[in-house]
Amino acid sequence: MKAENAEIWANDRVARGMAQWRQERPDIDCSGKAVVGRILHLHDVILRAVDRTLARHGLKYPVYAVLATLRVVGSPYRMSPGELLETLLLSSGGLSNLLRRMEEDGLIRRMADERDGRGVIVELTEEGLRIADAAMGDHAETERKLVSVLSAENQEQTAATLAMLIAASER
Repeated sequence: MKAENAEIWANDRVARGMAQWRQERPDIDCSGKAVVGRILHLHDVILRAVDRTLARHGLKYPVYAVLATLRVVGSPYRMSPGELLETLLLSSGGLSNLLRRMEEDGLIRRMADERDGRGVIVELTEEGLRIADAAMGDHAETERKLVSVLSAENQEQTAATLAMLIAASER
């Protein structure tokens, strides 16, 4: 451990937890916690920071994620629920409930899919588009602040490593 990282490690709850595991259960290799535990901890840290930012726009992350996803597909800002599910980290039941609430709030509209009479298309309303556009810059700024402790090279390396972990877990 380098001296300049000593303070970081001393305040690292994952490292403390791993030390306890090693003491109480030395028979179990807990080395995966070094990465997985930190990713889980960061998930909470990131979500709290993002939700604080989005609160300025009256949003929480799941609603924002749908709005931003629809916004970036371009005009006419439409996708099927299945297409949304492929990009979002939600269950189909969770997405259905979320879309219902968003429709009640006037952020999206659901309509019959002209290509498939049994299907549904989700489309941003003008209000949904306005809110998405207002929130997207603030959200991106928060993400940049969260990773600003890392050099550009470290950000690229971390992104590549995380992409590798995701790809391997989805095989």
